[in-house]
Amino acid sequence: MKSNNKQALLIILAAGTFVASCRVTKPYKQPENTDISRLYRDSTITDTTTMADLPWTQLFTDPHLQALIREGIENNLDLKIANARLNAAAANLRQSKEAFFPTVSGTATVTQQKVAISQGGSFITFNRTYQLSATASWEADIWGKLRSTKRAYMANFLKSEAYRRAVMTQLIANIATNYYSLLAYDEQLRITRQTVENRKTDVETMKTLKESDVVTGADVVQSEANRYSAEVTIPDLLQNIRETENTISVYLGRPAGSIERGTLAEQTVKADLKTGLPVQLLANRPDVQEAEYQLRYYYELTNVARTYFYPSLSISASGGLNGTSLNNFFDASHFFGSIAASLTQPIFQQGLNKQRLRVAEANQDEYLATYKQTLLTAGQEVTNALSDYNAAVDKAAIRSQQITYLQKSVDYTKELLKYTSNTNYTDVLTSEQSLLSAQLNSISDKLQQLQAVVTLYRSLGGGWK
Repeated sequence: MKSNNKQALLIILAAGTFVASCRVTKPYKQPENTDISRLYRDSTITDTTTMADLPWTQLFTDPHLQALIREGIENNLDLKIANARLNAAAANLRQSKEAFFPTVSGTATVTQQKVAISQGGSFITFNRTYQLSATASWEADIWGKLRSTKRAYMANFLKSEAYRRAVMTQLIANIATNYYSLLAYDEQLRITRQTVENRKTDVETMKTLKESDVVTGADVVQSEANRYSAEVTIPDLLQNIRETENTISVYLGRPAGSIERGTLAEQTVKADLKTGLPVQLLANRPDVQEAEYQLRYYYELTNVARTYFYPSLSISASGGLNGTSLNNFFDASHFFGSIAASLTQPIFQQGLNKQRLRVAEANQDEYLATYKQTLLTAGQEVTNALSDYNAAVDKAAIRSQQITYLQKSVDYTKELLKYTSNTNYTDVLTSEQSLLSAQLNSISDKLQQLQAVVTLYRSLGGGWK
């Protein structure tokens, strides 16, 4: 009898081994990106050097900014959320590896029972039974369901790690971008306050000229209005400074407050703005990697869904000790045990297996499109950031010349107003307003240049290495 049982078990195992040779799951292949070399517009770059390989401490040399970034990496709440997700993904991955081992459980029971008199029991007699047992079950991974599940959770773990790096890259970029905005507001405030003081002096000058009948009362009033037109912008600048400080504080994971900082004039671009090849985005940009790992996760779940259409082989065993007394309880005569093997083929599952497969395939198609979209967006961001930087550099050179000539225009019109009748205060007013506008725009040009560097660095995948 025992020999027959062994033969039956061997036949089932042999059948499982035979059918395992038929591959149900499919190996993952990276999506083909035939147009990846054209991700950067109008680019003929062949150099593989990229600023994404540059540590952020070398790109951002301002000690105040470095201190803020370090504080953000240490305390940012989005980064803590990403770390928590990574820990959860790691736990799922560990469990998927342990799924290859049998499940084992142990049970210890004590049963006290009174048998009815009609069944031969006594009025006061109780039967007591002691049992110590263990059960184990194991499912053979014939079709690769467990292996695909493990690969899916590995992809999910790597996706979580890529997400954490993407959060870090974006965090560094956000802190730097807002820091530069803060410095720009400071500089705009400084220039505006200086302009207000200059225009206060102009008002006194205009009053003196009126007493000499050089200008009219209307010119004096216009000079007063010109002063207030500059001064009225100060509250908005102060509010912008306050809001930017609050934004940076959130990135740092602390309550809103003041931010230690340098000046805009101290900021320089020391990095060589090299983009490398478009294909390097696959290795450097965390969000591109995250999108691919997400695709891989659903690819493996599609494999898992296919295995549900095929039979499953499971083996279970149980054994232990059973006796009515603890005396000699561990004697061999009290031992009992059993072993069983089963091969289960799904027949009618109310369409569940088909539904599972269709959903998995739909998710796979969705995240394939998401991956391709992420890659295209990455190329667009790199192209835009580089173009934005070049535009800012070009504007800065032109703006410098504009400011030089506008300053001369202000000086000349003021002198002409004093000594000739060929000009009036409207000419002074126009030149002063144009000068202030150009000075403020020059700050915006510098800000655009700095922020374009930050955007290019993040777009190339820099900041997490």
